[in-house]
Amino acid sequence: MTPTGLDGRRVLVVGGASGIGAAIADAFRAEGATVATADLRDADLRVDVTEESSVAAVAEAAGPVDVLVNSAGILTQARLVDMSLAQWRQTIDVDLTGVFLACRYVVPGMVERGWGRVINIASQLGLKGGVDLTHYSAAKAGVIGLTKSLALEVARAGVLVNAIAPGPIETPLVEGITEDWKVAKQAELPLGRFGVPAEVAPTAVLLASDPGGNLYVGQTLGPNSGDVMP
Repeated sequence: MTPTGLDGRRVLVVGGASGIGAAIADAFRAEGATVATADLRDADLRVDVTEESSVAAVAEAAGPVDVLVNSAGILTQARLVDMSLAQWRQTIDVDLTGVFLACRYVVPGMVERGWGRVINIASQLGLKGGVDLTHYSAAKAGVIGLTKSLALEVARAGVLVNAIAPGPIETPLVEGITEDWKVAKQAELPLGRFGVPAEVAPTAVLLASDPGGNLYVGQTLGPNSGDVMP
């Protein structure tokens, strides 16, 4: 066993084809875990997190899962007064309902086996909000609320549920955001820069580790360049 206790653990990373999800998958592999990634593209398993049947099929194909990481997401930019209902719904469906569905189909097996870790990727914008990102901020605030509530439901069964709320990270997700927004955001950060995925992944390893993650229940950890200081 490695010091993290992850050697041989079975990990499913939803949204593991790129960005933070891919970095987390690599970090778990480095700890000796058996990792499957699920995504719309370039993954071991293809999944559309907005479709219940797709998520259910992936959960069945993945088999028993010890660690579930929910990292699938989209990010678009619009003022609320200009936002269409379709844009709002798409973001909520992917960034929040997708997390619900993955948990709904994977967590029961963890409860049955008496051990599991769920790590939901939220955002610091779910804590503080963001201009032009009402839909994204609302979805990520929902992820944090879901995380706390599910943690209360399953902790006694040996399943620990936590969230990570990164600050701005250099990933394909932010490519659709305007350069003006990114420059202004970077200027706000005490650290003075965006992070990179490899700087977020160790937090996921910590939360899944034994004994390192054993006392984290319903928590939201923030590798965010100082953007939020709880």
